Amino acid sequence: MRKTVAILALSALLAAGSLQAQSSDPELQEIQQLRQTIEQLQHRLDALEKQVTHNQKKQQRTEKVIMKNQRKTALDRINFTGDFRFEANGISTSIPDFYNGMTVQKGMVDTMFYLGATGSQPGSLDDVHQFIAQNYSQYQYFLSQLSFDQLKNAVGQIPPEMLGPLMQMLLPSAYTKGYDYDNKIMYTNRLRLNMDAKVYKNVSFHGRLSMYKVWGDSTGVQIFNGQSNSLNIDGNTTGVPNSDVLRVERAFFTWKDIGGLPIYLSIGRRPSTNGPPLNLRQNEMRGGTPMGSLIDMQFDGATFGWHINQDLGTTFRVCYGMGYESGYGNGEVARPNGNWLDDSPFLGLNMDIVNTDNMLIQATLARAFNVTDGFAGLVVMPVDPVSGNPVPAPMVMRYTPSANLGDFDIGGILLQRHDGPFDWFVNLNYSKSHPDNVTTPFGGLLSDPFETPTSHSGNMYYLGAKYNFNDDRTAIGLEYNHGSKYWFNFTPAQDDLIGAKTATRGDVWEGYFFHKINKHFQLKLAYINYSYDYSGSGWHIGAPKKLSSTPILGFPTYKDASMWTLGLIARF
Repeated sequence: MRKTVAILALSALLAAGSLQAQSSDPELQEIQQLRQTIEQLQHRLDALEKQVTHNQKKQQRTEKVIMKNQRKTALDRINFTGDFRFEANGISTSIPDFYNGMTVQKGMVDTMFYLGATGSQPGSLDDVHQFIAQNYSQYQYFLSQLSFDQLKNAVGQIPPEMLGPLMQMLLPSAYTKGYDYDNKIMYTNRLRLNMDAKVYKNVSFHGRLSMYKVWGDSTGVQIFNGQSNSLNIDGNTTGVPNSDVLRVERAFFTWKDIGGLPIYLSIGRRPSTNGPPLNLRQNEMRGGTPMGSLIDMQFDGATFGWHINQDLGTTFRVCYGMGYESGYGNGEVARPNGNWLDDSPFLGLNMDIVNTDNMLIQATLARAFNVTDGFAGLVVMPVDPVSGNPVPAPMVMRYTPSANLGDFDIGGILLQRHDGPFDWFVNLNYSKSHPDNVTTPFGGLLSDPFETPTSHSGNMYYLGAKYNFNDDRTAIGLEYNHGSKYWFNFTPAQDDLIGAKTATRGDVWEGYFFHKINKHFQLKLAYINYSYDYSGSGWHIGAPKKLSSTPILGFPTYKDASMWTLGLIARF
């Protein structure tokens, strides 16, 4: 187009020059008019070219928007978000003076062998050890046939006048002087990938894949050390450092507005970790439905909910879950007829009485039925819990519960508020055991192996506050909780390397500091201190022992523990 205009202009100029040489003034005026016409034509051609270019760019933008919308429509079927957290931790612990319960049990078993073979009571443990050395093959056969029920019956038949001298003989060799154990530096990585999808206008799907590991360890199984978080179970596979395997922490659908009513049904692997008020200490939004001080564990189940009042956020829920399925993977078919375990389900009532931007009032009441002596899981057991003898070599074994111990109740109420720059909460909790007359090598509900279980109640209170400043980029907080002698909750997935802080039978202080380096990247500094009054924190089996009294403990137990943490969290 520009080439055509140039040719026309050149022709007009040549013609004008020729006419200028041959014509009078009127002819020159015609030439000037012709020039003006050519200039007007040039302006119109330039405007037309700009319009064409503009239309081409507009069309390109429209095509990009269409492609973007098509891509978004495809991706909106499932949205991904997530976070990656790095932490460096330093841990210091102290173990009190105690008598090693496994050593005491081994002494009882060895003495049983001596009594059965000789018919007389030994004068000392040296006599027992010498006799075993001389009859070792018979001793090995004795151990292979020994069951806990036989051991329990034998101990129950020992006359009181003989039991005292027997314990005096066994205890000195089981005495262990208290000691300190420190892990000056330990690093962890945690990756969480959240998934959300709209299945239909009133049906949605939510999921989370998680990986949590200690630097230098991807074995997935720990050596049992007496702490509840050293057993790899269904309820804690992503709450306790495990391995570099990406696991399904959550996966559930929610069907809301059923029949046009304000009710919903949700089924699957539940959002049952990092519930209120525990999310404050992680500087996160509410992560789970139930109160985190009562239930912080992964489980499969269902929730039926009723949104009673939209303005107040009042929601009532009936929750059901399965803690232990006896009929799959536990060899029930091979057990003697009639000696089968029952499943361990639980039923809970949960209510957000008020749930607004500035306040949450929640109440929870739940019962676990047919609780077993532990949960199915993987572990490396260093000691045979029946004979007390060391396991010859570290090996991964499937831990399978051996008995139903009874029922367990938990309940609590939480008040959590946001007032200006402050977030604060008060939380009161209660627990109660309903034991059957059953004990196992690890004990019964809150009772020791050779005791008759009785019902016990426990309580825990939990307080905390967080101050937000610097345009909410910085936060500093302080929390305290105290648990009584028989306190127990279901929190095996609580993200605490030492042990679930809300399960502590004693006192816990925690302080933390968060700073947002930018919108999606933050720094964390924290310090936590545990002071344990009784043994068995986090366990529902075994009788709590006062740690200041040189107790008999099956495994070493912390008396004091502390940990500092430096973390960096990237959210995407």
